[in-house]
Order: sequence, then structure tokens, then C-alpha cells
Amino acid sequence: MNKQIIQVINPNTSLAMTETIGTAARAVAAGNTEILAVCPQQGVPSIEGHFDEAIAAIGVLEQIKAGREQGAQGHVIACFGDPGLLAARELAQGPVVGIAEAAMHMATMVATRFSIVTTLPRTVIIARHLLRQYGFEHHCAAVHAIDLPVLALEDGSGIAQEKVRQRCIQAIREDDSGAIVLGCGGMADLARELTRELGVPVIDGVGAAVKMVESLLALGLNTSKHGDLDYPIRKKLSGQFERLN
Repeated sequence: MNKQIIQVINPNTSLAMTETIGTAARAVAAGNTEILAVCPQQGVPSIEGHFDEAIAAIGVLEQIKAGREQGAQGHVIACFGDPGLLAARELAQGPVVGIAEAAMHMATMVATRFSIVTTLPRTVIIARHLLRQYGFEHHCAAVHAIDLPVLALEDGSGIAQEKVRQRCIQAIREDDSGAIVLGCGGMADLARELTRELGVPVIDGVGAAVKMVESLLALGLNTSKHGDLDYPIRKKLSGQFERLN
């Protein structure tokens, strides 16, 4: 089998979270897949709102450009807001998959109803926007927040992880959902253990997105360059954006 490189982009600047995401990606990758886990050098340390996503999207595009130059055949955007997804698809040749998009798709294949467990209450609203955008609004029973910031998942205390676990239990009991979607890339390492403990599919979007990109590559499917996802119209970028030329 030919070797292939899938770039997994953590859109925030946290190296610890990038390592968590990279480990989760490699745990599910096929033997011929090399995972290139990266994050921008500049930007926001965590993504918890529309402002953060707007800044992070520039870092995503820079990493897409760098990934292409390094030979990546496909890309994963490992933030549950899927920041810059369509812009990234314009810039990329290979498939680009967001982890929220991937997790929601996978959930509908293993259950008729799913719940999402995310971090802060404000990200509940963002998740609902994505459910509507991706057409999964009627499949999602509820979106729950653990009411802790993203970086609490990396502080070593285990408090955030236990809150995720309790919220998942609550969602199964109250929502009557058949599956749980973990609504943050920093939760990527929790899915398998929670699946075993809770007896329902608990879906990590990082792993789901990696397998989707592998499937698209296996089918010989790249991002369509017919229509709105064609490469960006060539024009001179100025200032800090010159590096995207």
C-alpha cells in the first residue's frame, strides 16, 4: 500500500492539545497513513467563540498551505467549530474534513438520535448553528455543556474529563440518545473508554474525520474545483496576509 500523509490541524496554539489530537488520530489511522499533527504558531490558545474562530481560520489556511507543500494528501480541521472549513477547501487540493461535520455524520450512521457534550455554554449555540448548517438538526436530541473552558481538558486535574463523563451519562438518561458526540478536539482521548463504560457509541470527531479522509482518498476523491470550491481567485494579498500568496 502506498504511504499517504494526512495533516491534522489543531486551530489553536496549544501544543499539549495538539499532542492529544495527534495521538487520537494515530490510534485510528491505517498502517499506510502518516499523521502530521500541527498547530499555528500565532493565534488564540483556545477557541470558544466566533471571534476566536475568525482568528483561528487564518492559522488554518496557513497550515493548509504548508501541508500541501509538505505533501499532505488530505486535511482534518480539529476544532469542533470547523473554523475556516470552506475556505480551506478552496485552498486545498485533497479532501478537507472538519471534526464536527465528521462526528455528526458518523453519529447518524450508528443511531437515530445523538447528543453533543461540549465545553462552555456559548459553544452550545455554535454547535446548534452547525447542526442546522449540516442538516443534522433533527437528529440531535440536545447539546450539553460541562461549563468549563477548553484548556481545562489539559490542566492535568481530571476534573473536566469527569464532568464530560457525567454529562454523557446524563445525556443518555435524559435525552434517550443512542450515541454521544464529543464536542471538542481536546476530548479526543476519551471516546473509547466512554464507549466501553456507557455501552453506547461515543464519537470523537478527530478519529471520525481521519477515517473519512482516508475513505475519500481510497476512493480517489479530492475536493471539487468546479464552482465555489475552485482555487481562490489570484490576487495580490498585502500586509500580514502576503504569506498566503
